[in-house]
Amino acid sequence: MIVNGGMQGVGGLEFATFRLKEGVTEQALIALSQRVEAEFLVQQQALIVHCLLRGADGIYADMVMAPSQALAETYCQQWLHNEVAGEYLALLETSSVNMSFWSRIN
Repeated sequence: MIVNGGMQGVGGLEFATFRLKEGVTEQALIALSQRVEAEFLVQQQALIVHCLLRGADGIYADMVMAPSQALAETYCQQWLHNEVAGEYLALLETSSVNMSFWSRIN
């Protein structure tokens, strides 16, 4: 998990839910999430929060908080051009991915 600064700076977030591909373990997901943070997300200077969540029935969520929704969307696009982020994305069951972007209104 990455936490930089306080929640007062959050203006937008990306929230993606997904299932893992058949045969992929939660341990593999966690290991790659930690690599994504250490090798990729740590370079995003304005990133406020990144965390991986587990819900019910095999659903996971990846959440990024940033100063604006536009910046959260920019970070998301950068995942497509980063090698370790690509390895992480390869663990996900593509048809299960549900990604949304949010702007803070209060």
